[in-house]
Amino acid sequence: MTQPAPAVTDGAAPRPGRKRDHSRDPEILRAAIDVLAEEGFDGMTIDMVATRAKAGKATLYRRWPSKAELVLDAIGCMKSADLSPDKLPDTGTLRGDLIGMITPRTAEDAERRMRVMAGVAALLSREPELTEAASAVLMSPRIVAIRGLLERALARGEIRADADLDMLARLLPALAAFRGIVERKPIDREYQIALIDGILLPAAGVARSVA
Repeated sequence: MTQPAPAVTDGAAPRPGRKRDHSRDPEILRAAIDVLAEEGFDGMTIDMVATRAKAGKATLYRRWPSKAELVLDAIGCMKSADLSPDKLPDTGTLRGDLIGMITPRTAEDAERRMRVMAGVAALLSREPELTEAASAVLMSPRIVAIRGLLERALARGEIRADADLDMLARLLPALAAFRGIVERKPIDREYQIALIDGILLPAAGVARSVA
């Protein structure tokens, strides 16, 4: 027996829900970093980011229900782009690799990064429950990258066989985050090299070269 066809009340067949388009996410997240650097966390709004990215406000609010979530995603995107595996140096020495990770920055870019870090500090002062999430976003990409460099150095026999790679990989990101967020000081090239030579390499058992 033939079953009756389902009734159609609006003259159109039911359509599945439209999939979200994430292709513009990187552009929106870059706009979020720009607005954060210019306005600070307190002055920044999701509407400002939508205007800067020329994106619909509803799209941003569906994707990022809160400003804090948008900021954390934006910073995570910025960090991951800096530390993609294809950009990691391979100089043949741990010191060379670590220094090679230091991206040359103009004074303007360094100032912009400082304002972004100040925005993170403001975010955490308002929403301290996000500290763990912010720590993961700020530190995890660099920890993973440094861990990879340490593993290569271990395979070369350059560092101690019993070196704690997890602990060593966290040293530089933790100290840099403290300097940027708590002390509000620039994380410049000289500071980073001082950490490499004075803390990480000795802790890893790398003999200091004599000039």
